[in-house]
Amino acid sequence: MFSKKKNTSKLDTEQRELYENARRRTLQKRRLFQHFVVFLIGAVFLIVLNVVIGYKSDFRPLGYDWFVWAVLLWAFILLVHFFNVFVVDSFMGKEWEARQMERLVRKQKEKIAELEQNVKRDFPLPPKKEKEPKKIDPEKPDQPINS
Repeated sequence: MFSKKKNTSKLDTEQRELYENARRRTLQKRRLFQHFVVFLIGAVFLIVLNVVIGYKSDFRPLGYDWFVWAVLLWAFILLVHFFNVFVVDSFMGKEWEARQMERLVRKQKEKIAELEQNVKRDFPLPPKKEKEPKKIDPEKPDQPINS
C-alpha cells in the first residue's frame, strides 16, 4: 500500500506548456467544428420550419423570408468564431503574449535603471569612511575588541 513507486518521470515546464497550448488549440478547433455542425443543423431546421411547415411564412422583412436573415446572422457569428480561432489566436497566441511580457519587463527594467541613475546623480551617498581595525590597548588587554 505505501510501497508503490511514484512516477518520477515528470514533464519539464516547457514540455508541459507546449502540451497545454496544443490541448487548448485542439479544444478551440473542436468547438469551432461543433459550432459549424450545429449551424448546419439549425439552418436546415429553420428552412424546414419556414418553407415546409409554413411557420410565419407571411413575415418577409426587406422582401426575404425571415429564416434567410436568421441564417445570415448565424453565419456571421460563425465567421467571427472562425476568424477568432484561426486569425486572431495565431497572431495573438501564447508566443505573442510571451513576447509582449518580455518587452514590458525589459522596459520596466530600463526605467528602473534610469531612475536609479537619477537618484545616484541627484542624491549621492556620502563617501564611506573605512574603519581602522581596533587595536588592543596595552593598558587593558582583557577588554574585548568588538566593544
